[in-house]
Amino acid sequence: MTIDAANPVVALCAAGMEREGTPTEARRLFEEAWAARRDDYDASVAAHFLARHQATPAETLHWNALAVQHAEAVADGRANELLASLYLNVADSYATVGQTDAAIAAADKALQSLELLPAAGYRDFIGMGIRRLRHRLGMNES
Repeated sequence: MTIDAANPVVALCAAGMEREGTPTEARRLFEEAWAARRDDYDASVAAHFLARHQATPAETLHWNALAVQHAEAVADGRANELLASLYLNVADSYATVGQTDAAIAAADKALQSLELLPAAGYRDFIGMGIRRLRHRLGMNES
């Protein structure tokens, strides 16, 4: 997956990841990334990381849904490799708050988006997460 390390939002999120052992500091950096967003790609990246630092499942769902919404709005393909993971995260959030139908729909989108990832490595990792979630939701293996 190609990520532009020179992108200020990406750089802030990378710095936040380095500080995830200090959740308050990590969240501050992810909020700074959100404030610095310039387009839908930036917003999808920042929202993804903000989702990881929310106090309630409903707030996590909100940020995961925003990440998906913004990634889907990126017309130039930069977010294609993010979609499977983002759909997986939002599906998990929907499942957590008891919105099973929405979780199943998002899990299906995650599975469909897997083909946008290069074979092996990250694709296998995300695929494993999708299979686990689909099993948790009682979905047939595909």
